[in-house]
Amino acid sequence: MDDQQLLRYSRHILLNEIGIEGQSRLLAAKALIIGAGGLGSPAAFYLASAGVGSITIVDHDQVDLTNLQRQILHTEDRVGMNKVDSAKLTLTQLNPHITINALAEKVDAARLHELISAADIVLDCSDNFATRHAVNAACVAHRKPLVSGAAIGFDGQCSVFDSRNENTPCYACIFPADLHVEEVACSTMGVFAPLVGIIGTTQAAEALKVIMHLGTSLAGKLLMLDARTMEWQQIKAQRNPHCAVCGSSTKTENH
Repeated sequence: MDDQQLLRYSRHILLNEIGIEGQSRLLAAKALIIGAGGLGSPAAFYLASAGVGSITIVDHDQVDLTNLQRQILHTEDRVGMNKVDSAKLTLTQLNPHITINALAEKVDAARLHELISAADIVLDCSDNFATRHAVNAACVAHRKPLVSGAAIGFDGQCSVFDSRNENTPCYACIFPADLHVEEVACSTMGVFAPLVGIIGTTQAAEALKVIMHLGTSLAGKLLMLDARTMEWQQIKAQRNPHCAVCGSSTKTENH
């Protein structure tokens, strides 16, 4: 770490739980963020400001005027621009000393496996169950920790799914792919602007903790917020031994 980095990250380094060793872990880390919208915006801001050395952001969408109520990476003069390119502009201005990879593409399962295999940690900031399940499956296959967030209306949730620990669940253990859940979108349901900031920032905090081996993550727990009352609930989540993605029978079949 050079003198400029020591100064830039000094408030982290002053924390005994982080120090130079923890900050060095961040600088060497490779994070993958799926989605550059409401959740991806605050998550990316804090990963970049904290000094995560390489951040890859994947999103196939363009900036729309309706995004600006909550997607704080973007500005009005970038309406029509690819979200990932807008994100790269913002984050490079914030921290020009890290690498930002902008991928304007709608990734399929094969591409997800390629991207996730190269990452140290994955943040799922997408807005639909199909993507969440595909990301989870690839993270389990490559044993990469996944920080998952979701927000709609005034309700948000966050958890960590760390397949390196066989005693904790994956996303599919809690939300099986065959579970019939009504898909709702911000365009029809709406979303409270600060909610995505709170959940996305929580995702960033969990990702930084996992990278630095700091504290206790949300693995095995589902954290839920009702922003109407600002009440948090935390429930324990059990691993499903019959899970179609991480269950013991699935692993046996894969071997």
